[in-house]
Amino acid sequence: MKRVLLVATALVGVMMLRDAQAATATSSMAVSATVSTVCTMSVTALNFGEVLVTGVTTAATPGTATITVTCTGGGPYTVGLDTGLHNVAAQRNLSNGTNTLAYGLFQDPAHGTVWTTIGAGLVAGTGNAAAQALTVYGQITTGQPLISGGGTPYTDTVQVTLTY
Repeated sequence: MKRVLLVATALVGVMMLRDAQAATATSSMAVSATVSTVCTMSVTALNFGEVLVTGVTTAATPGTATITVTCTGGGPYTVGLDTGLHNVAAQRNLSNGTNTLAYGLFQDPAHGTVWTTIGAGLVAGTGNAAAQALTVYGQITTGQPLISGGGTPYTDTVQVTLTY
């Protein structure tokens, strides 16, 4: 029994010695995450179709195009349209050689708000990871002389800018 008591006492002593020698240290670890908005865009062409030559346009010629924006992360975005390659004093023009046809691009079907690259001319949205279709409403204005393009279309190129 003395031997068992002696062994038990020795074990307790070793355990106490081990606990006395143990040490701890603490530190902190920074944890972070970044959620970024990533956007993509696709654009369809706006084709006004055939504008009949009758001397002068008597009725506006409408057309539409679609800009599809998909943004993740719930971030805001804006879409702007510049005045095109053939603009004169910010008036968009389709061109066929030296001949031009004035047209406008609008945010609404009533052609009340011109779509531009600044201020109220921008279309704003918030990404939700789903494709969001924005309609561009175009119109060739009335009262301008029409000159046949001889089978060659009147054209212009408008830069579409997605900012997010």
